[in-house]
Amino acid sequence: MITAMNWLLRRMVVLWARFKVRPENAVALLRGRAHPVCYVLERRSVADLALLQEACKQLKLPRPGGLLLKGSPDLRAHFFLTQQRGLGGARLDRRPPPHLARMIKVLRDDPEADFDLVPAAVYWGRAPQREASWLRLLLVDDWALTSRLRKFMQVTFNARDTLVELDEPVRLRELLGAQLPVAVRGRRVARDLRALYARRRAARIGPDLSHRRTLVNAVLRTRAVRRAVRAARLPRRKALLRARGYALEIAANYSHVFVRFMASVLARLWNRLYDGVEFGHGASLEQVAEGNEIVYVPCHRSHMDYLLLSYVIYVHGYAVAHIAAGVNLDLPVVGRFLRKGGAFFIRRSFRGNMLYTAVLMKYLGAIMARGHPLEYFIEGGRSRTGRLLEPKTGMLGMTVRTFLQDPVRPVVFIPVYFGYERLVEGDTYLGELSGRPKEKESVLGLISSWRVLRQRFGKVYVNLGQPIPLEAILDRHGGQWRTQRFDDDTRMPWVGPAVDELAVTIMRNINSAAAVTPINLLALALLAMPRQALSEGDLVRQLELYRALLVEFPYGERVSVTPLSGARMIDYGVELKLITREAQPLGDIVRMSEASAVLATYFRNNILHLFALPSLVACAFVGNAAVSTRDLRRLVGRIYPYVAAELFLRWEEGEVPEAVERVLAAMGRLGLIEADAAGEGWRRAPPASAQAMQLSLLAQATLRTIERYYMAVSQLLSAGSGTIDQATLEKRCQLTAQRMTQLYGLNSPEFFDPALFANFIGLLRRRAVISADAAGNLGFDEVLMRVAQDAQWVLSEQLRHSILQVMHA
Repeated sequence: MITAMNWLLRRMVVLWARFKVRPENAVALLRGRAHPVCYVLERRSVADLALLQEACKQLKLPRPGGLLLKGSPDLRAHFFLTQQRGLGGARLDRRPPPHLARMIKVLRDDPEADFDLVPAAVYWGRAPQREASWLRLLLVDDWALTSRLRKFMQVTFNARDTLVELDEPVRLRELLGAQLPVAVRGRRVARDLRALYARRRAARIGPDLSHRRTLVNAVLRTRAVRRAVRAARLPRRKALLRARGYALEIAANYSHVFVRFMASVLARLWNRLYDGVEFGHGASLEQVAEGNEIVYVPCHRSHMDYLLLSYVIYVHGYAVAHIAAGVNLDLPVVGRFLRKGGAFFIRRSFRGNMLYTAVLMKYLGAIMARGHPLEYFIEGGRSRTGRLLEPKTGMLGMTVRTFLQDPVRPVVFIPVYFGYERLVEGDTYLGELSGRPKEKESVLGLISSWRVLRQRFGKVYVNLGQPIPLEAILDRHGGQWRTQRFDDDTRMPWVGPAVDELAVTIMRNINSAAAVTPINLLALALLAMPRQALSEGDLVRQLELYRALLVEFPYGERVSVTPLSGARMIDYGVELKLITREAQPLGDIVRMSEASAVLATYFRNNILHLFALPSLVACAFVGNAAVSTRDLRRLVGRIYPYVAAELFLRWEEGEVPEAVERVLAAMGRLGLIEADAAGEGWRRAPPASAQAMQLSLLAQATLRTIERYYMAVSQLLSAGSGTIDQATLEKRCQLTAQRMTQLYGLNSPEFFDPALFANFIGLLRRRAVISADAAGNLGFDEVLMRVAQDAQWVLSEQLRHSILQVMHA
């Protein structure tokens, strides 16, 4: 009777269920194995076994329902690792399954025998990229023990949205190890398999997190926090209460149910806001998700970044990260929901507050020890200019030091690039770029932002960059770090440089995963014109050139480029109301309004780094009809370190000469320049040709940057060596750039960004081009003169005179 009921239940599951099998190469892994295949399921479940049987049947793989060995009816081709015991299955029996002991006995009796164990998992309601109803959301697999009633409900409501995951086969003899008694070896195999299932489940749905209060108590009991409490100049009870307050202020309150619910809500929101959410290079995540501590380090463009990354990770079958958010987002009601989605809140500044630092460090350590992915924005805040900001290394340093103190699992950083075609905060950014003070986050502001749901924002791109294993960087800097003992008081001089290298590598890898959209290319082309207007024919040719240049001189294999033609890009820009088309008898003119032009600088700056090297080469031909290859290498090599530091370019200085050669060859193939007869130099196209115009527009991408450098150097030369300090120089540069913007109508707010001048002057000091005396005044020698001469060689005489006139006005 029971057998008949089980058979009927299996048939119902098979007929009702719809599933996907992972990995995609499961057939290649399991078909034609030399040894008998035995499937391992984590917990006893007739429904799981039935679905696994059907999956193997459809893929024509060995089936779990058969015999493992002919003539051995007690050896089936599957077994359950654990079984639930007690009333309603309230506890787990973790003893090695009898089936495993019988398999080990076979191997002991026959030294030539072996079995291939295939760990299998069935996640009901966890198939990637599917929307779910409220009831189905409540019944998706999690870490809780599942009663028969709950299992029945899961199968009923989630069977059509299920993931079957098959692991790579493992030989049983390899798991057994040295010669040990049968029982002990069975326990070892069962323990290893349970650990594998824990890693798999953590990668798919997130690790098993204890209650928030329990986690806070564990943080407060750590030695570092207790020591910080004793060191605080407060009565012990008051210091403990303050530490608990800090922990509760920081800690997330992650909820699987809430995350599932929000996945459904966000799917509808994205459909309303965007024309699509493109997730690029997701295979990188699949390669590193299991067995590693994943730290997502995205660029920060919009408040939507938080939601988008969590959404695409979740719908592709991976655990949502714990996200470090500024405490300014811990708004009434909103903060509570963000905590349930995995957000933990950090103060913008806590320098000198040792108690807060200790609590935060140990909370971070507790999260990492449990294997939950982390996410934080390395730039600290949202970029208002579209460029990557200078990295803030505070969280990076904490992550590195936490790992060194307790290296539970390897840490892998995954850079993430966000590419938008329109920004939800566009109007806000426009006001801030025009000088309006930054708006403070508030519940009222959040409610008023719902008006954007009536607008169209194009596509959004989420591209994963090349993963960065932390251990490889520590090996270069720390030498024998694996054998050293680290605690809260350990201060190693090499940790700082290692964190700095890690920060720069992350920024470069973010840029190397850029998504080039039609909006980016339209902004790059039209902002190169004084009045942000071009004839449609010229604009089509320029857009096609940019796209061809990215193919001829690819920046990196992870850069994605729009497939649209130049004409279609223009149509798309008109549809998104970025540009307008004006009819004219000699040919239509495409124009960008003044307001659109200011915001378009944001989208141009997103991809400026991709064209930086070709643009630097093009700059050399602005005032020169022909240039020798030797001079081109020297000029680009002299300017490159400063542009590379500003735009986080991927080439090391020693790689620049070879990269310049490839740029020249690519530009030659596209007809922008041609080699001279002797092969020692290059000549630009005739001035009246279309190619000469294209070359001039390409040069504009970095010409403003070189103008800023020339402005700073000229200010220093004009003041004289040893007569001006850095703060005064930065202020003069900013005011001069701001005046030039007002006089000449430059739609480029970052042109007078004080941070860019500060970074450039700081780099001049680090490269010993200038130095500061005891009083802080900046001194220089002939090296700075050569930098100025190179800038003069690139910039036109008219432009140099304009800068000098504004300086001395």
